[in-house]
Amino acid sequence: MSIFIKNATVVAMDADHGSTPFTADLLIEGESIQKIGAGLTPPMGATVIDGTNKLVMPGLINSHLHSAEALFKGRYDNMPLELWMLYAYPVLGTSPIAERLIYLRSMVVAIEALKTGTTCVTDDLFESPVQAMSQLAAAVQAYDDIGMRATVSGHMIDKSFLDTIPFTREYVPAAVQAKLEALTPPAAEQFIDFAKAAYQEFHNRSGRIRFMVAPSAPQRCTDKLLQACSELSVQWQVPFHTHIVETKVQGCTGPVMYDKTLLHHMKDLGILHRNVTIAHSIWMTDRDIELMGDAGVSIVHNVISNQKLGSGIAPVRKLLKAGVNVALGTDGICSNDSARMFDVMKSAGLLHKISTPDYSRWLTTTEVLHAATMGGARSALIDDITGSLEVGKRADLLILDLNSINFTPLNDIPTHLVYCENGTSIEKVIVNGEIVVDNGKLTRIDEAAILAEFRELMPAFLKYHAGVEAENAVMEEAIAAIHKRCHQTDIGIHRMGTDSAWE
Repeated sequence: MSIFIKNATVVAMDADHGSTPFTADLLIEGESIQKIGAGLTPPMGATVIDGTNKLVMPGLINSHLHSAEALFKGRYDNMPLELWMLYAYPVLGTSPIAERLIYLRSMVVAIEALKTGTTCVTDDLFESPVQAMSQLAAAVQAYDDIGMRATVSGHMIDKSFLDTIPFTREYVPAAVQAKLEALTPPAAEQFIDFAKAAYQEFHNRSGRIRFMVAPSAPQRCTDKLLQACSELSVQWQVPFHTHIVETKVQGCTGPVMYDKTLLHHMKDLGILHRNVTIAHSIWMTDRDIELMGDAGVSIVHNVISNQKLGSGIAPVRKLLKAGVNVALGTDGICSNDSARMFDVMKSAGLLHKISTPDYSRWLTTTEVLHAATMGGARSALIDDITGSLEVGKRADLLILDLNSINFTPLNDIPTHLVYCENGTSIEKVIVNGEIVVDNGKLTRIDEAAILAEFRELMPAFLKYHAGVEAENAVMEEAIAAIHKRCHQTDIGIHRMGTDSAWE
């Protein structure tokens, strides 16, 4: 199948053009871009799309997503992360979720993402109490059915809850501690066996699905699990996807547990390398940032989630200056409450303008667009196949209407994309050479039927979940006290979760 886009305005995000628009024709053959240039001739039988007054750009990449949270979209507010996790990621009283509900919640996220311009997601999938292969398969099937590109995981935690947050044994009631101690997490060996089986089952499915290893965080995983995951990441050339110092509580965790920062603990274990992607990276020391740059790691800036949970502001300018690759993500669907990457781009462009008065350090629209495209591809280790419009790369792209209200009057296109566009100008979304959204309609699935079935199942699930919330609420006072204590603690991070002012 051939698709020929004629006389379009192109933002390629490649090394030659960056975000500078130019006029060109594009030829897509099969799954890949075959030609980009002016005055090309469409081959016989090609589907020809008139690109006049249209913008063609790479599909957006959501580099950190927890699709499981779609069950709690719009449910929680005004809670810092550790309190919010009691309810969004409960540890007491949980039962396995049915595969059909997992399929539907994944599909709901994919629907919103695709229709608003996201062609690729990195989905860190967590199931409580333990993930089964059939549950991971349900999420993979949803992405496969709708036609998205996705990197998926089985989220790994092999430490007891009480050993993942500092000071829990001082504050959590003894009776609750006993309940928590009775919950035995899977051993590192079980997680590694699961990862090996999942890699064989899902990696490179349909040319769009990839598997990654996702140890939750250094404080939630044993050293044995972290090192084993790192070895698999290097062997398979897949991301080692983790979370580090999202909150001040986590900033306190390293010094309390290891007498060093969590990032330095990773370095001492020998697991800082190019394949590592770190979600958040807010409460980093300057030395942490230097180590990250030296190792060539990626970070995912989850700017909306970090604001909603009051976590802080990642020092993105410092990270970029140190040589760290920066990507963008929505984070979870109830710590962000949507899968819209245009929202994330706008928020990233705006927030850093108030983190420092030195306007020379504010993010440019080119930097934001790069983080949402090539930066995201690099974090998923797929920058050789997607993230920019180049001959030989997969045809993952958006076609937008330049006559829409979002581009009227038309001034600087990159600025329009970051600050004016919200996804409503999108006419077509192409993934792997296939049109998967056409004039607002998904071409592979029945959206109305999916949403109707999801709505039908949710009342029973929420009734169950209300009981789970009540059981975990017994820890809220203790976690609130830990949150307060850590925010009153000097842990030697002078930035206090914001970028520095003048340097």
